[in-house]
Amino acid sequence: MLLIDRYLLTQFLKSFLIFFISFTGLFIVIDSFNNLDEFLKYGDQTGSTFGVLWEYYSPRVFTFFGMTSGILTLISAMFTVTWLQRHNEMTALMAAGISQARIVRPVIIAVIVIAILGVLNRELLIPQYMDRLTRNAQDWLGESKKTFQPKFDNRTGVLLNGAATVASDSRIESPTFRLDQNYEGIGNQINGENAFYQVATADHPSGFLIENLTKPASTEGVSSVDFEGTPLVLMPVDHDWLEPNQCFLATELTFEQLTASSQWRDYASTYDLIATLSNRSLDVGADVRTEIHSRIVQPFLDITLLFLGLPIILRKENRNIFIAIGYCLLLVMCFYAVTLVCKAMGATSWIRPTSLAAFIPLIIFVPIATAMAAPLRD
Repeated sequence: MLLIDRYLLTQFLKSFLIFFISFTGLFIVIDSFNNLDEFLKYGDQTGSTFGVLWEYYSPRVFTFFGMTSGILTLISAMFTVTWLQRHNEMTALMAAGISQARIVRPVIIAVIVIAILGVLNRELLIPQYMDRLTRNAQDWLGESKKTFQPKFDNRTGVLLNGAATVASDSRIESPTFRLDQNYEGIGNQINGENAFYQVATADHPSGFLIENLTKPASTEGVSSVDFEGTPLVLMPVDHDWLEPNQCFLATELTFEQLTASSQWRDYASTYDLIATLSNRSLDVGADVRTEIHSRIVQPFLDITLLFLGLPIILRKENRNIFIAIGYCLLLVMCFYAVTLVCKAMGATSWIRPTSLAAFIPLIIFVPIATAMAAPLRD
């Protein structure tokens, strides 16, 4: 690596870190002051306000990185190259026979690396903190009761309903699970005091443990029920781990999918989103399919944005940093406007197939970026 490469790379990374830390810190300060009363209350309950703030904001730093890395790389590249131009270092390097493409190569490589880090952040880090990210400051401990919107299990035909949900213990209060038909000893509905979501174990598939049953009134002598060869309702007569006033309803719907609305989609990994396509219990809409394709093209969009902005910065008449900022701001607004509109139209099925909605921004901007970057190849 040449000295100029190390110099440019250092300047770029310093700019990126300064912008990222500044914007992240600003977000944390503003948001924490807006929710200060809640954090102080939870701090009294847990014994550490700082611990609450750390647990709340540390995973949100990862999501903030995912949202801003694309635009921050462009801003950092803009400041790095403009700084080089303002001090006539670019002129000296070009006079020495070094092309513009060679000069900015370390910046391009750094942007590609950050785009890859964005993918790793999106797929490996953020999904680990889904439980924290789906809770807001008003219900950080997950103890508040939230209204439960009925959900239909498409595989088994069961309609899941209840009075409220409590996230802290994955509980549905006063569950009312309407079955697809009448079953002997059970009827077509299961009611209870509480239903707790449990992941699959050796004893049972994933589903809900219903306690203090009110319907059926008694489980004595009532056999378990299967659906298409798989367990649907497990009863104590066939399963020793169940108490007489309990039963278990099997479902492939997770508690997050039932209660978190679209939030689980925002924080789940692409692998998990693809897995939902084969989940027969879940009615996967166009929004999930659009999200999957959007994530695939996102790193390419980040790199495309750089190649749209770099030629503007390298134009001789744009050595004034404020003019360059104005041009890049206009560029970013147009770029993200097209991206968001296409994504929204794909999520609402205005564009079919949904994969096209994710690729339209690339189809529009890659040829433009290629044409604008032609001087870099000369």
